[in-house]
Amino acid sequence: MKDFMKKLLKKEKNKNIAIIELKGMIATGSRHLNLSGMIPTLTKLEKMGKKLDAIALIINSPGGSPAQSSLIATRLRYIAEKYQLPIYAFVEDVAASGGYWLACAADEIYGDLNSIIGSIGVISSGFGFVELIDKIGVERRVYTSGKNKSQMDPFRPENPDDIQRIKEIQQEIHEGFIHWVKERRGAKLALGEDLFTGEFWTAAKGKEQGLIDGIAHAYPWLKEKFGDKVNLKTFEKPQPILKKLIGKSQTEDLPKAFVHALQEQKIWSRFNL
Repeated sequence: MKDFMKKLLKKEKNKNIAIIELKGMIATGSRHLNLSGMIPTLTKLEKMGKKLDAIALIINSPGGSPAQSSLIATRLRYIAEKYQLPIYAFVEDVAASGGYWLACAADEIYGDLNSIIGSIGVISSGFGFVELIDKIGVERRVYTSGKNKSQMDPFRPENPDDIQRIKEIQQEIHEGFIHWVKERRGAKLALGEDLFTGEFWTAAKGKEQGLIDGIAHAYPWLKEKFGDKVNLKTFEKPQPILKKLIGKSQTEDLPKAFVHALQEQKIWSRFNL
Protein backbone atom coordinates (compact mmCIF):
# COMPACT_ATOMS: atom_id res chain seq x y z
CA MET A 1 0.00 0.00 0.00
CA LYS A 2 2.82 2.41 0.90
CA ASP A 3 4.60 1.70 -2.40
CA PHE A 4 1.38 2.35 -4.28
CA MET A 5 0.87 5.70 -2.52
CA LYS A 6 4.47 6.73 -3.24
CA LYS A 7 4.02 5.97 -6.93
CA LEU A 8 0.72 7.86 -6.97
CA LEU A 9 2.22 10.94 -5.31
CA LYS A 10 5.20 10.85 -7.65
CA LYS A 11 2.92 10.60 -10.65
CA GLU A 12 0.82 13.59 -9.55
CA LYS A 13 3.82 15.78 -8.78
CA ASN A 14 4.10 18.80 -11.06
CA LYS A 15 7.00 18.65 -13.51
CA ASN A 16 9.80 21.21 -13.34
CA ILE A 17 11.19 22.44 -16.67
CA ALA A 18 14.18 24.78 -16.99
CA ILE A 19 13.85 27.33 -19.80
CA ILE A 20 17.23 28.47 -21.20
CA GLU A 21 17.34 31.30 -23.74
CA LEU A 22 20.13 31.11 -26.32
CA LYS A 23 19.78 34.26 -28.39
CA GLY A 24 22.00 36.45 -30.52
CA MET A 25 25.27 36.19 -32.38
CA ILE A 26 27.66 33.59 -30.94
CA ALA A 27 31.03 35.19 -30.23
CA THR A 28 33.35 36.26 -27.44
CA GLY A 29 32.57 39.52 -25.66
CA SER A 30 29.94 40.58 -23.15
CA ARG A 31 27.34 41.61 -25.74
CA HIS A 32 27.30 38.20 -27.46
CA LEU A 33 26.27 34.64 -26.69
CA ASN A 34 29.23 32.63 -25.38
CA LEU A 35 30.22 30.15 -22.68
CA SER A 36 31.67 32.82 -20.38
CA GLY A 37 28.38 34.71 -20.34
CA MET A 38 26.40 31.48 -19.89
CA ILE A 39 28.45 30.14 -16.95
CA PRO A 40 26.18 31.62 -14.20
CA THR A 41 23.09 30.20 -15.92
CA LEU A 42 24.64 26.80 -16.54
CA THR A 43 25.93 26.63 -12.95
CA LYS A 44 22.42 27.29 -11.60
CA LEU A 45 21.04 24.73 -14.02
CA GLU A 46 23.46 22.07 -12.81
CA LYS A 47 22.73 22.81 -9.15
CA MET A 48 19.01 22.37 -9.79
CA GLY A 49 19.52 19.24 -11.89
CA LYS A 50 18.02 16.79 -9.37
CA LYS A 51 14.84 18.85 -9.12
CA LEU A 52 14.29 19.10 -12.88
CA ASP A 53 12.37 16.87 -15.26
CA ALA A 54 13.58 18.43 -18.54
CA ILE A 55 15.43 21.34 -20.12
CA ALA A 56 13.91 23.54 -22.85
CA LEU A 57 16.10 25.71 -25.07
CA ILE A 58 14.65 28.81 -26.72
CA ILE A 59 16.97 29.49 -29.66
CA ASN A 60 17.21 32.54 -31.89
CA SER A 61 20.72 32.74 -33.33
CA PRO A 62 22.24 33.17 -36.81
CA GLY A 63 25.47 31.54 -35.63
CA GLY A 64 28.99 32.77 -35.13
CA SER A 65 31.90 31.09 -33.37
CA PRO A 66 32.10 27.29 -33.86
CA ALA A 67 34.18 26.97 -30.69
CA GLN A 68 31.69 28.85 -28.51
CA SER A 69 28.81 26.90 -30.04
CA SER A 70 30.54 23.63 -29.22
CA LEU A 71 31.47 24.73 -25.69
CA ILE A 72 27.89 25.67 -24.78
CA ALA A 73 26.36 22.59 -26.44
CA THR A 74 28.84 20.26 -24.75
CA ARG A 75 28.13 21.77 -21.32
CA LEU A 76 24.38 21.34 -21.87
CA ARG A 77 24.86 17.70 -22.87
CA TYR A 78 27.01 17.13 -19.76
CA ILE A 79 24.25 18.40 -17.47
CA ALA A 80 21.55 16.48 -19.33
CA GLU A 81 23.46 13.20 -19.14
CA LYS A 82 24.49 13.75 -15.52
CA TYR A 83 20.86 13.99 -14.39
CA GLN A 84 19.26 11.95 -17.19
CA LEU A 85 17.26 14.95 -18.41
CA PRO A 86 15.72 15.26 -21.89
CA ILE A 87 16.43 18.49 -23.75
CA TYR A 88 13.89 20.07 -26.11
CA ALA A 89 14.84 22.96 -28.42
CA PHE A 90 12.40 25.53 -29.81
CA VAL A 91 13.56 27.80 -32.62
CA GLU A 92 12.21 31.32 -32.98
CA ASP A 93 13.41 33.30 -36.05
CA VAL A 94 16.51 31.28 -36.83
CA ALA A 95 18.78 28.44 -35.74
CA ALA A 96 21.45 28.56 -38.40
CA SER A 97 25.12 27.64 -38.47
CA GLY A 98 26.26 27.88 -34.82
CA GLY A 99 22.63 28.40 -33.82
CA TYR A 100 21.78 25.01 -35.28
CA TRP A 101 24.86 23.56 -33.56
CA LEU A 102 23.27 24.66 -30.28
CA ALA A 103 19.89 23.20 -31.28
CA CYS A 104 21.52 19.82 -31.82
CA ALA A 105 22.32 19.67 -28.11
CA ALA A 106 18.61 18.84 -27.76
CA ASP A 107 17.02 15.42 -28.12
CA GLU A 108 14.13 16.95 -30.06
CA ILE A 109 14.02 20.20 -32.07
CA TYR A 110 10.92 22.21 -32.97
CA GLY A 111 10.38 25.43 -34.88
CA ASP A 112 7.79 27.93 -36.01
CA LEU A 113 6.57 27.53 -39.60
CA ASN A 114 8.58 30.64 -40.47
CA SER A 115 11.78 29.67 -38.65
CA ILE A 116 15.01 29.38 -40.65
CA ILE A 117 16.94 26.16 -40.07
CA GLY A 118 20.31 24.79 -41.19
CA SER A 119 23.31 26.54 -42.76
CA ILE A 120 25.62 23.68 -41.80
CA GLY A 121 28.87 25.15 -43.02
CA VAL A 122 31.78 27.41 -42.11
CA ILE A 123 32.44 30.93 -43.35
CA SER A 124 35.23 33.49 -42.98
CA SER A 125 34.99 37.00 -44.39
CA GLY A 126 36.90 40.24 -44.38
CA PHE A 127 37.99 43.20 -46.50
CA GLY A 128 41.00 44.07 -48.64
CA PHE A 129 42.40 47.60 -48.58
CA VAL A 130 45.43 47.20 -50.86
CA GLU A 131 44.27 49.60 -53.58
CA LEU A 132 42.94 52.08 -51.03
CA ILE A 133 46.26 52.59 -49.23
CA ASP A 134 48.01 52.89 -52.60
CA LYS A 135 45.63 55.69 -53.61
CA ILE A 136 46.06 57.68 -50.42
CA GLY A 137 49.83 57.15 -50.33
CA VAL A 138 50.14 55.03 -47.20
CA GLU A 139 53.09 52.67 -46.82
CA ARG A 140 52.38 49.46 -44.89
CA ARG A 141 55.19 48.40 -42.52
CA VAL A 142 55.01 44.96 -40.89
CA TYR A 143 57.81 43.17 -39.04
CA THR A 144 57.41 39.56 -37.96
CA SER A 145 59.38 36.65 -36.58
CA GLY A 146 57.88 33.68 -38.37
CA LYS A 147 57.00 33.84 -42.04
CA ASN A 148 53.29 33.15 -41.51
CA LYS A 149 52.59 35.65 -38.73
CA SER A 150 50.96 38.15 -41.11
CA GLN A 151 48.65 35.77 -42.94
CA MET A 152 45.49 37.35 -44.43
CA ASP A 153 46.71 40.89 -43.78
CA PRO A 154 43.94 43.07 -45.31
CA PHE A 155 46.51 45.69 -46.38
CA ARG A 156 48.50 43.24 -48.52
CA PRO A 157 47.56 41.30 -51.68
CA GLU A 158 46.05 37.89 -51.03
CA ASN A 159 48.52 35.02 -50.90
CA PRO A 160 47.29 31.73 -52.47
CA ASP A 161 49.09 29.77 -49.73
CA ASP A 162 47.24 31.74 -47.03
CA ILE A 163 43.90 31.09 -48.73
CA GLN A 164 44.64 27.38 -48.96
CA ARG A 165 45.54 27.25 -45.27
CA ILE A 166 42.30 29.01 -44.26
CA LYS A 167 40.27 26.61 -46.42
CA GLU A 168 41.95 23.61 -44.78
CA ILE A 169 41.05 24.93 -41.34
CA GLN A 170 37.48 25.62 -42.47
CA GLN A 171 37.23 22.07 -43.82
CA GLU A 172 38.33 20.59 -40.49
CA ILE A 173 35.74 22.65 -38.60
CA HIS A 174 33.05 21.80 -41.16
CA GLU A 175 33.76 18.08 -40.78
CA GLY A 176 33.43 18.43 -37.01
CA PHE A 177 30.10 20.23 -37.45
CA ILE A 178 28.81 17.48 -39.76
CA HIS A 179 29.92 14.79 -37.31
CA TRP A 180 28.06 16.56 -34.47
CA VAL A 181 24.84 16.85 -36.50
CA LYS A 182 24.98 13.20 -37.57
CA GLU A 183 25.75 12.08 -34.02
CA ARG A 184 22.82 14.01 -32.55
CA ARG A 185 20.21 13.59 -35.32
CA GLY A 186 21.20 10.08 -36.44
CA ALA A 187 18.70 8.19 -38.59
CA LYS A 188 16.32 11.17 -38.57
CA LEU A 189 18.43 12.88 -41.23
CA ALA A 190 17.49 12.66 -44.88
CA LEU A 191 21.03 12.81 -46.23
CA GLY A 192 20.44 14.85 -49.38
CA GLU A 193 23.20 16.41 -51.43
CA ASP A 194 22.46 19.93 -50.10
CA LEU A 195 22.24 19.07 -46.40
CA PHE A 196 25.81 20.01 -45.44
CA THR A 197 26.55 22.66 -48.09
CA GLY A 198 25.60 25.65 -45.93
CA GLU A 199 22.09 25.78 -47.42
CA PHE A 200 19.23 26.76 -45.12
CA TRP A 201 15.47 26.21 -45.19
CA THR A 202 12.19 27.10 -43.53
CA ALA A 203 11.10 24.82 -40.70
CA ALA A 204 8.71 22.77 -42.87
CA LYS A 205 11.50 21.88 -45.29
CA GLY A 206 13.88 21.41 -42.39
CA LYS A 207 11.49 18.83 -40.97
CA GLU A 208 11.52 16.97 -44.30
CA GLN A 209 15.32 16.99 -44.15
CA GLY A 210 15.24 15.59 -40.62
CA LEU A 211 16.89 18.69 -39.18
CA ILE A 212 13.97 19.25 -36.80
CA ASP A 213 11.23 17.05 -35.36
CA GLY A 214 8.18 19.19 -35.89
CA ILE A 215 6.38 22.52 -35.87
CA ALA A 216 5.58 23.72 -32.36
CA HIS A 217 5.94 26.62 -29.92
CA ALA A 218 7.61 26.11 -26.57
CA TYR A 219 4.98 26.94 -23.96
CA PRO A 220 1.91 25.27 -25.54
CA TRP A 221 3.99 22.19 -26.41
CA LEU A 222 5.49 21.89 -22.92
CA LYS A 223 2.09 22.29 -21.25
CA GLU A 224 0.56 19.70 -23.53
CA LYS A 225 3.38 17.25 -22.81
CA PHE A 226 3.80 17.83 -19.07
CA GLY A 227 0.39 19.19 -18.04
CA ASP A 228 -1.11 22.63 -17.44
CA LYS A 229 0.42 22.84 -13.96
CA VAL A 230 3.97 22.31 -15.19
CA ASN A 231 6.48 24.62 -13.50
CA LEU A 232 8.41 26.53 -16.17
CA LYS A 233 11.51 28.18 -14.68
CA THR A 234 13.21 30.69 -17.01
CA PHE A 235 16.94 31.16 -16.48
CA GLU A 236 17.83 34.63 -17.74
CA LYS A 237 21.36 35.59 -18.75
CA PRO A 238 22.63 38.01 -16.07
CA GLN A 239 23.55 41.55 -17.12
CA PRO A 240 26.90 42.94 -15.93
CA ILE A 241 26.27 45.23 -12.92
CA LEU A 242 27.98 48.21 -14.55
CA LYS A 243 25.71 47.97 -17.61
CA LYS A 244 22.64 47.78 -15.38
CA LEU A 245 23.67 50.96 -13.57
CA ILE A 246 24.77 53.25 -16.41
CA GLY A 247 23.64 51.54 -19.60
CA LYS A 248 25.36 49.62 -22.37
CA SER A 249 26.20 52.61 -24.59
CA GLN A 250 28.39 54.19 -21.89
CA THR A 251 30.34 51.03 -21.10
CA GLU A 252 31.48 50.24 -24.63
CA ASP A 253 33.95 51.92 -26.95
CA LEU A 254 31.64 53.48 -29.55
CA PRO A 255 33.73 52.76 -32.69
CA LYS A 256 34.21 49.17 -31.55
CA ALA A 257 30.49 48.82 -30.79
CA PHE A 258 29.68 50.21 -34.26
CA VAL A 259 31.91 47.63 -35.98
CA HIS A 260 30.39 44.84 -33.90
CA ALA A 261 26.89 46.03 -34.81
CA LEU A 262 27.76 45.99 -38.52
CA GLN A 263 29.20 42.48 -38.26
CA GLU A 264 26.16 41.23 -36.41
CA GLN A 265 23.75 42.86 -38.86
CA LYS A 266 25.64 41.25 -41.75
CA ILE A 267 25.12 37.79 -40.24
CA TRP A 268 21.43 38.36 -39.48
CA SER A 269 20.80 39.79 -42.96
CA ARG A 270 21.83 36.51 -44.60
CA PHE A 271 18.49 35.20 -43.38
CA ASN A 272 16.49 38.35 -44.25
CA LEU A 273 16.25 39.28 -40.58
